[in-house]
Amino acid sequence: MTDEEIRKNVKELLEKNLVSGYSKTFDTEYHYMKPSPGVYPYQYFWDTCFHVYIMTALGMNDMAKKCIASLFAMQEDDGFVGHMLYWKSFIPHRITDIFQKKPAIKNFFSPHMTAFIQPPLPAQAVLRIYKTDGDKEFVKKMLPKLKKYYRWIAANRDFEGKGLISIISYFEAGMDWKPSYDAVIGLRSSKADWKTFLKVVWIDFKNYSNGYNYKKIYKKNYFIVKDAGINTIYAQNLQALASLCELMNDPDKAEFTNKAEQVRRSIVEVMYDEKDAAFYDVYGKENIKLKVLTPTIFFPVIIEGMPEEIGKKVIETHLFNKSEFDVAYPIPSVAINHPAFNPNESMYIWRGPTWVVYNWFLHQYLMEKGYRKEATRIVESIKELIRKSGFREYYNPFTGEGYGAKDFTWSGLVVDMMNMEEGKAPETFNSYLKNQ
Repeated sequence: MTDEEIRKNVKELLEKNLVSGYSKTFDTEYHYMKPSPGVYPYQYFWDTCFHVYIMTALGMNDMAKKCIASLFAMQEDDGFVGHMLYWKSFIPHRITDIFQKKPAIKNFFSPHMTAFIQPPLPAQAVLRIYKTDGDKEFVKKMLPKLKKYYRWIAANRDFEGKGLISIISYFEAGMDWKPSYDAVIGLRSSKADWKTFLKVVWIDFKNYSNGYNYKKIYKKNYFIVKDAGINTIYAQNLQALASLCELMNDPDKAEFTNKAEQVRRSIVEVMYDEKDAAFYDVYGKENIKLKVLTPTIFFPVIIEGMPEEIGKKVIETHLFNKSEFDVAYPIPSVAINHPAFNPNESMYIWRGPTWVVYNWFLHQYLMEKGYRKEATRIVESIKELIRKSGFREYYNPFTGEGYGAKDFTWSGLVVDMMNMEEGKAPETFNSYLKNQ
């Protein structure tokens, strides 16, 4: 499969997974890409943002705009947007996901959102659309919605008012069953089993029982986690939102610039472990470090303004370490020397296998900071995975065997990375910020 054939196949995959329709409830047309036809038939929050990057890399800007607009079509008056949007089918694929909805009978019979958040990527997605076609009218349409959304995040998930936002379920991270959270619920660090399933679902049930009253949930403190990956994305998207404000001469730029800097400082102060050279997830009101090496230990290095010496130390200590992340098909979803590591297919999906999205997040940083050989290796590795196993949800980091959902769209992020390698992509996010 040549590079052009990969691009062609990715475009065909997106078109095959496209869902369009009309909702009487919201009096709107909707458009979204299913991450996978069978396993993931709904509109998902950060998946939609990934799809924007793939679509703009393929010149599908009009559909990218329709999909991101549909993501905000159910936005509540206070700014909230949930992590799953049920446009057509209202019953979850997995029955225990019912606990991810707010308790309401209507949620079984009409279009609605779940009560969860997901990594807050839409400001960068809108900025990417603008950078590829210069459509200020689209930015004008989306900017008020984005400002409401990020203000809701700050008001409802920054419980201590110090910048960092918290998740209240394993599944809000977008990285289901992430092993760094196990200690929070009293699980011994090991391979996941039925006990893991019951304890994780029990958290969702308690959130459901508390009516997703965030203040009450925070007070009870049974699962309050500040994830390094999510807070990195939050910081970057506040920067992106400030850039969109500047583009539209919106005076709120300073609000989001200051908030982004607060988040960056707090990430360093609270999450960075100098001795281990890693950014750890933390939990509880005491911000106890969860010292498990997952790929999100790297994420904060990409934030504009992060000290370069920290970034270099984290990358060179762990990414190129053959007992942790340096494998045949990087990047495994937990260090290979951790007891929870399982490279094979499992319902506990973020505890060992390689996901393309981790490579996508780090690729730009490696290119910008002079690790060009390593950046190219990552892209070539993904191409090889696709040629070997097709567009799969995740892959064995040693053999490249494909697992999980088939016709999975996230693997299409490779076209964005290919464009960057070939100099066809818009300037990188951090370069854009520096040039404003």
